[in-house]
Amino acid sequence: MQCRHLASASLMAGLLIASQAVARAEQRTVLELFTSQGCSSCPPADKLLGELAKDPNIVAISLPIDIWDYLGWKDTLALPGHSVRQRAYAKVRGDREVYTPQIVVNGVMHVLGSDRDAIERVIAETDRNPQVMSLPVLLSTDGGDLTVTVGPAPGKTENAEVWLCPIERAVEVSIGHGENRGSTLTYHNVVRAWRKLGEWGGAPSTWRVPIADIMTGNVDAAAILVQEGTREKPGIILGAGFTPLPAPKPTLNR
Repeated sequence: MQCRHLASASLMAGLLIASQAVARAEQRTVLELFTSQGCSSCPPADKLLGELAKDPNIVAISLPIDIWDYLGWKDTLALPGHSVRQRAYAKVRGDREVYTPQIVVNGVMHVLGSDRDAIERVIAETDRNPQVMSLPVLLSTDGGDLTVTVGPAPGKTENAEVWLCPIERAVEVSIGHGENRGSTLTYHNVVRAWRKLGEWGGAPSTWRVPIADIMTGNVDAAAILVQEGTREKPGIILGAGFTPLPAPKPTLNR
């Protein structure tokens, strides 16, 4: 994994023009759905996230949590860090609102994850902050690497962290116990890990990660979040990107 700062915006543009596979959608929002297989209210939100994820302007990701595991079914996709992240958001907001299904919009506000109209209203509200999703984040999957290019800042900004999330775009789960017992549910854009690529302070920057290092298990996509603050005190999302990952090339036997 490498990080280097580019000398100028023109150099960054040249790099992107030369790339063979660049994700350039104009993302306007990041939706983080905190969900649980043990929550009977979550399936409508899981389905809605899958619909919203089809919009190329939205980076929509699922963060399964483990807080309801004691009710009779252990969430097979949950990561303990997702529960920590949800609580950290609540602490920063100062409202102590931790529930499922909960969507956090652009790292700023939360809303019931199954309420499409409310989600749209909150997206519009967070868009009023000129820093929210103001950074260009361009992703390339050429040459066996995922190349992440961020910046430059359009104005003054605080330091931020750059995170890589390996993604499974569709995961079908048959649930044997708990509130959703007997159901087979599909989860969309499930975050399977968090990898910090580095710090970002306003200058154009790029990171390269071998795709083979990301595509463990059934991972087939990647999301990038550039977020003010720290893991313990997450702030607004300054920029984001999402890209499918190419299937590994088969090895030829000689």
